[in-house]
Amino acid sequence: MGPIALFDKSFVQSLSVDESVWFDKFFIPVVCPIFFVETLADLAKSPRSGRSPEAEVRIIASKFPEMSGSPCANHSDLCFHNLLGYDVVMDGRIPLPGGRHVMGGNRAGIVYDQSSEEAAFHRWQNEEFGDLERLFASQWRANLNAINLGEIADVLRSFGVDQKSCPSLADAKRIAHSVVIGSNKRFERLGSAVRFFQLPQDMYGPVVQRWRAMGEPALDVFAPYAAFVLTVEVFFHIALAAGLISSQRNSNRTDLGYLFYLPFCQIFISSDRLHQNTAHLFLREDQQFVWGIDLKADLKKINDYYLRIPEAEREIGVMKLARHPPIEGEYLVSAIWQKYMRSSPDHHRNLAGDIDPAASKRLAEELIAFTKGKTVSRDQFPSDDHHDTLSITRQIKRRKGSWWQIPKDLPIPPDG
Repeated sequence: MGPIALFDKSFVQSLSVDESVWFDKFFIPVVCPIFFVETLADLAKSPRSGRSPEAEVRIIASKFPEMSGSPCANHSDLCFHNLLGYDVVMDGRIPLPGGRHVMGGNRAGIVYDQSSEEAAFHRWQNEEFGDLERLFASQWRANLNAINLGEIADVLRSFGVDQKSCPSLADAKRIAHSVVIGSNKRFERLGSAVRFFQLPQDMYGPVVQRWRAMGEPALDVFAPYAAFVLTVEVFFHIALAAGLISSQRNSNRTDLGYLFYLPFCQIFISSDRLHQNTAHLFLREDQQFVWGIDLKADLKKINDYYLRIPEAEREIGVMKLARHPPIEGEYLVSAIWQKYMRSSPDHHRNLAGDIDPAASKRLAEELIAFTKGKTVSRDQFPSDDHHDTLSITRQIKRRKGSWWQIPKDLPIPPDG
């Protein structure tokens, strides 16, 4: 466990398999839907470097985080529900999709089974691709190429948005914020948001009714996450019109989409110049942008550090081998941990030794009973105050690259 980290495809693609193990170990990765879609879309690309598209996707999939982190709910779904009144927490926690309300093993809570995205990445590691996946990849890439960013920029320029009226990206952010959060014409701004997020017409009434009941507030008060996403979107098009972002690369539209997920992390990692130039405009004060090239170099240093440990000692698995990043020496990962992790390295070092083996066994049996408990509907479930357990199903390879992710001698259950 570590800081919650949103990452983009460029960063993961740059890592070696060994480096990806340490990224997975020392961070809680936020796997946003755009990463999944971008990776899948590579199936529709022309081969390069003598490798097939399938091989390219397999290489990326081989570095997919397994030990920690989770796929994030889609931003469109979150905006839809936010407009309808559901709270979207924007303090760095990951909004998980799905989940079953379960009662079992004297516990009540939510079980998150392995997501379809996680299952797909594990299939792709073996170059197992279905016809539907190939069709989706082709359609997505065709849709991306069909976007005429230059035409959109021309429309905005016709309204007076140009380099003279908007000389910097910071100005583009300021203008976008005023467009979305302006104090006048609030009903019209709400209507624009409802149409942009494509709410069904039968939902218009409930949204407006809730808005009026709240005193007709600005969009960022009424639906904070929807306002955030819309601000990013408007910012992008203003920056295009002002010539601050190139309209020649349709992929820029996809790359900016990663910013929709900034509220759900502590750090954002990317090796993309567009992200480097824009992300800081939308980060909270307690967040940080980390240049992916710098973090990759640091993960290599960490990998070299642990490779100096004898092989026999490394067989206990990285979960036990390294409960925290190296304390001695200058490591970027250690500095990030020092900034974001509340407990000290000594706490992590001694944690395992404080657990009684018999108590640990009883806890494991109780949790297994919970995950196999009865799935109930939400209205049959006690209130959220009675949730005492959350279970996330993971599929972890025993060995990845040079590393045992779990102990080499850990018995494999008969059913797994």
